[in-house]
Amino acid sequence: MTHQNVELFKELSINVMKQLIGSSNLFVMQVEMDVYTALKKWMFLQLVPSWNGSLKQLLTETDVWFSKRKKDFESMTFLETEQGKPFMSVFRHLRLQYIISDLASARIIEQDSLIPSEWLSSVYKQQWFAMLRAEQDSEVGPQEINKEELEENSMRCGRKLAKDGEYCWRWTGFNFGFDLLVTYTNRYIIFKRNTLNQPCSGSVSLQPRRSIAFRLRLASFDSSGKLICSRTTGYQILTLEKDQEQVVMNLDSRLLVFPLYICCNFLYISPEKRTENIRHPENPEN
Repeated sequence: MTHQNVELFKELSINVMKQLIGSSNLFVMQVEMDVYTALKKWMFLQLVPSWNGSLKQLLTETDVWFSKRKKDFESMTFLETEQGKPFMSVFRHLRLQYIISDLASARIIEQDSLIPSEWLSSVYKQQWFAMLRAEQDSEVGPQEINKEELEENSMRCGRKLAKDGEYCWRWTGFNFGFDLLVTYTNRYIIFKRNTLNQPCSGSVSLQPRRSIAFRLRLASFDSSGKLICSRTTGYQILTLEKDQEQVVMNLDSRLLVFPLYICCNFLYISPEKRTENIRHPENPEN
């Protein structure tokens, strides 16, 4: 499915949607918040299958419906209610750390009150410690491929290129001081670690080198949604100096078909190392 469809949303069972959202091969267009929004609309249609409006009306109707239910369950979130519990297994596959990293998205998540508070509290704590490691613990990013970590916990994001041309973009959200610019030009895809050359709305790391773990995938489909061609870099580690750029894929023009769908997985910092005994600082005042 390259386009959302009301009838298809109705047909997708809980089990099928759980497999889709949990798949490491899912192509995410835009960012994780868009996965959440799609799930919200899908859940509404599962609960109200008689709804027959247009796709343009769907999100507004979904928000209105859940807002009314929120008033009935002030002490709990929707997924904790009897109506919502069957959908918990699907929403557990959301990578919430990449939703709360964007202020506007975090506010929507809190306002919707669909996600259990315990889930969010755990993720906020996890991300706070990750931020402190990036700021205070000389964290320079992943140094080795951890396939399990990448498949289960990496940032999922994507972009549709409607036609050949020159494109440059970044995905929104707090990325631990690594402002990654993606460029498509002359059949090359280039990653750049922007530090000083171009404006950035957030803070950037001034460490001499930073590393990211990533996977880049491309796909093209025909008018019926059948896959025509695909490419992948596989999982890699990329280390960049300040304002350095690197070609990560060179495309064969004979295989290039538009629109072109680009999907990336990223890990900006290495997973937390678990230690048996955490020792308190001997002299915290210094």
